[in-house]
Amino acid sequence: MEENVQNREKPYKCGVCMSEFTQKECLRRHMRIHTGEKPYKCDICMAGFAVKGTLRRHMRIHTGEKPYKCDVCMSEFIQKECLRRHMRIHTGEKPYECDICMSGFAVKGNLRRHMRIHTGEKSYKCHVCMSEFTGKGTLNRHMKIHTGEKPYKCHVCMSEFTQKGPLNRHMKIHTGEKPYKCGVCMSEFTRKEYLRNHMRIHTGEKPYKCGVCMSEFTINGNLRKHMRIHTGEKPYTCGVCMSEFTQKENLRKHMRIHTREKPYKCDICMSKFAEIGHLRDHMRIHTEEKSYEYTTCMSEFSNEGNT
Repeated sequence: MEENVQNREKPYKCGVCMSEFTQKECLRRHMRIHTGEKPYKCDICMAGFAVKGTLRRHMRIHTGEKPYKCDVCMSEFIQKECLRRHMRIHTGEKPYECDICMSGFAVKGNLRRHMRIHTGEKSYKCHVCMSEFTGKGTLNRHMKIHTGEKPYKCHVCMSEFTQKGPLNRHMKIHTGEKPYKCGVCMSEFTRKEYLRNHMRIHTGEKPYKCGVCMSEFTINGNLRKHMRIHTGEKPYTCGVCMSEFTQKENLRKHMRIHTREKPYKCDICMSKFAEIGHLRDHMRIHTEEKSYEYTTCMSEFSNEGNT
């Protein structure tokens, strides 16, 4: 009896995937998944749709209509589902949870992408260098390395960037904005990352350890540079004499041999030097001379007093 009730509730069955439906019209629409039929077409861009309602929602892209509005921040959306997801920003709701690390997500798609961290799945591959990525967005950003595309431009100095985030950070150079402040010494920083690294000066924390000699570092970049001592890697090459260096700064200093640039100047005798260390060594000539003159003067004064 119960089985007959269930059959009456969903009497229309798909012969391909065995899905069941309450109405014949629902089955008819469902079959388009299998047949690929898209009878509803956009007159503007010719996009095709299996369901008339989907075409109606699509048309809002062309008309600019956004009938769903957020009561909190007044943002407007084309679809009700988009508004529903947006509301989680205000409510803090994260209904999608990772079974492995318990991280929560507001959108199901974000959970799916997150799961690739645990599975190691990298579904998106660069056809140029064969690098693999967990998300399509990451691949799209990577492709700009090959295309040279830099769509984000600074209106002050015309510097160009592949992503909006680096442009926003760059703009702080021009605005002088330093929103991140150290609570110990009041130093200010343009980025949260710089403040975090700076705080290790006060805490003494050195979270990055060399697996070869156990040296510890406050910044991951310093560890990477240090590892070249062990690996012998010298990634920076002089284009003039082919000398190789472990650090970019060392190459920059070396280039002054070829350019004869001497940016460090003695304020006393105007001598110039390629490196600041050489200037410091030079300054001792002036400080030692003064010390000698003072000692000699005091000695002569003392001798006069004794005669």
